[in-house]
Amino acid sequence: MAEISAKLVNELRQKTGVGMMDCKKALIETDGDIAKAMEWLRQKGMVSAGKKGERQASEGLVGSYIHTGGRVGVLVEVNCETDFVARNEAFQTLVRNIAMQIAACPNVEYVKVGDIPAQIVEKEKEIEMGRDDLGNKPQNIKEKIVQGRIDKRLQELSLIDQPYIRDQSITVEELIKQNIATLGENIQVRRFVRFILGEGLEKKESNFAEEVAAQMGGN
Repeated sequence: MAEISAKLVNELRQKTGVGMMDCKKALIETDGDIAKAMEWLRQKGMVSAGKKGERQASEGLVGSYIHTGGRVGVLVEVNCETDFVARNEAFQTLVRNIAMQIAACPNVEYVKVGDIPAQIVEKEKEIEMGRDDLGNKPQNIKEKIVQGRIDKRLQELSLIDQPYIRDQSITVEELIKQNIATLGENIQVRRFVRFILGEGLEKKESNFAEEVAAQMGGN
């Protein structure tokens, strides 16, 4: 497999307007071939989505999901460009599915990695740098390992980096981009809040993630 350098990823990003992570994935899938990577992104509907992603999205919906029994609830704001699309059934379905995704991912706290405060990133780095299994490794190797672990941890906190519950082969970000390509407008998740009954109080643990996933699979 060809080495996928940051320069190569950035070149593809400049040509397509697609996000860095999707560009890297396309290059990995096509063994570093720019032309094939562009075709891969077009097939996924991401090239046009990337360009639309720069346009302002100030309409949309505040969607909600209340899990069976009223034990967990989610409010999420998803923006689009026009009220026309906000009233579209496909957009409304997307908003509901995103709300259900949030309910099923209790570890997710931010919309995207870029929203995570710098102090949290630094704290994660401090924790990882102090791990016993890194003690005897050279500094440059240690930093690479730590960066990889931090990247993985930050993605665990990011909504758009999660595998989509209804289709584990794509992420939530890819789901959104598919809808951007279909609906023809920029779509952005702006913010969300999750409520769990009795949160902070002593109570019996329940696996809400499995319950929500099961319900989504049955719909």
